[in-house]
Amino acid sequence: MGRFSFRKTALAEPVAEPEAPKAEDAAAAAPAAPVFVAPADPPRPAPAPADPLMDVRLKLHGRLIEEIDLSKLDKLDEDEMRRQVRRLVGETAKADRLALNTQELDQLGAEVFDEMVGLGPIEPLLKDDTIADILINGPYQVYIERFGELQLTPVRFRDNDHLLRIVNRIVATVGRRIDESQPMVDARLPDGSRVNAAIAPVAIDGASVSIRKFSKKPYDLGRLVGVGAMPAAVAEFLHGAVRSRVSTVISGGTGSGKTTLLNALSAAIGMKERLITIEDAAELQLQQPHVVRMETRPPNIEGKGEIRQRELVKNALRMRPDRVILGEVRGEEAFDMLQAMNTGHEGSMATIHANTPRDAITRLEQMVAMSGMRLEPSAIRGQIASAVGMIVQVMRLSDGTRRCMSVSEITGMEGNVVQMQEIFAFHRISTDADGKVIGEFRANGLRPKCLDEMIRRGIHYDTANFDPGRALQ
Repeated sequence: MGRFSFRKTALAEPVAEPEAPKAEDAAAAAPAAPVFVAPADPPRPAPAPADPLMDVRLKLHGRLIEEIDLSKLDKLDEDEMRRQVRRLVGETAKADRLALNTQELDQLGAEVFDEMVGLGPIEPLLKDDTIADILINGPYQVYIERFGELQLTPVRFRDNDHLLRIVNRIVATVGRRIDESQPMVDARLPDGSRVNAAIAPVAIDGASVSIRKFSKKPYDLGRLVGVGAMPAAVAEFLHGAVRSRVSTVISGGTGSGKTTLLNALSAAIGMKERLITIEDAAELQLQQPHVVRMETRPPNIEGKGEIRQRELVKNALRMRPDRVILGEVRGEEAFDMLQAMNTGHEGSMATIHANTPRDAITRLEQMVAMSGMRLEPSAIRGQIASAVGMIVQVMRLSDGTRRCMSVSEITGMEGNVVQMQEIFAFHRISTDADGKVIGEFRANGLRPKCLDEMIRRGIHYDTANFDPGRALQ
């Protein structure tokens, strides 16, 4: 887009033309002309830069598929497969007169191996433990999130067909499909990382893939304290509340750390309890020995066979669970979850998308209404007040850190309003020159009702932590 200038000019009068002023006088007297600069079009991802080895990798991949007996592929161990790939790479490089040294041949062999059995160009990103998210915006633009900040990487796919082949490889491993009739899918990788993919016609600029990686070493409460997500006093209280079977809802936005905190809190559950987890894509990493994992299923190509969360929750109640754990509640299954919490499954847990604890209660009320049950609003709120004991609010701050912002206890009903008291809260104080959020955790001076149940179960907690006059460490 060019630059456009708009100037106000007077109509010419039929009079004698005056003597032209000097150039410097005219420049000084002329008013500043308003200038409008048209906004530039947003930059679009450029096609993949010329990579002479890209074609070599894909050609070698095709030759390997032809030369290796696929029926014996699963019987070969990884080391043997890598040796065969490296041998073929060396032979091809020699035949095609490629000027590659030993290190480059080894790297090319690893890339061809990833193309064959892994996820191609993004395989090195998956192996990097410092990366939390991989965001693919079409074949020529791959971002990562590292330490809370998004970074553009040099990783590229050859074209959209190359990217689609990798996407289909991901979804096929969990028995799901993605095509024009079903262009969006949720899946997971073998290590539990969550994957969402969207292709044409809903994704305009090529396939869009989001991969939420999970640490190979699951976060526990001690590790969350170590990274500053919460002080030890708050972690100790949450651990005691979960042990004493307080039903807990973890609330927060996308990427705020809800599932990470749910995994950490689950460590407080006894080893003798039977747990049933229900998720869209199984990602919880519970450490107990008696865990039954259930996963929803999308409809098949004929539009049949869909299994929703609500049906899984209903079925889970017939499986003699001690606790039911929902990866995320977002629809009509909220009603069945509240019923479970009210009928002998205290201590159940779930996550929900909401900006504040009060918003979480409002969303639960709306989702129960989605179930089709003709309940009065006061009856729904009564169910929530009796079922949910605690709401933990988490947030991803502007500096990329994830923190527990609030721990609130639901205390009952007053009229038609669900009563809630905040026990701990994170207070922001300032932001330093590097953009880091400075703040502190403090109690609000209220003694939680669940503390009596904790004491009855032999769980001791230092009540000095409820003093609002000191910052918690």
